[in-house]
Amino acid sequence: TAFLHGVLKEEVFVSQPRGYEIKGQEGKVYKLRKALYGLGQAPRAWNEKLNKVLGSLGFLKCSKEPVLYRKMEKEHVLLVAVYVDDML
Repeated sequence: TAFLHGVLKEEVFVSQPRGYEIKGQEGKVYKLRKALYGLGQAPRAWNEKLNKVLGSLGFLKCSKEPVLYRKMEKEHVLLVAVYVDDML
């Protein structure tokens, strides 16, 4: 579900799913506005969105461990560890 919110940098078109074709327009395709689960660009789009959001909140990505983000708040250290299942 996280992949469904990624913004695509390039134009991606998909054919109409079997069983959902529009009668008389079977040769037309759909242009995606956002990443689609299973799409090759989806993990990258999601990761770029996550980096942007966490960066805007003041988190820094760990240079040695790319799934770890850190933020200093006075004497406190905030850590966010990201885990994504089913990534290719």
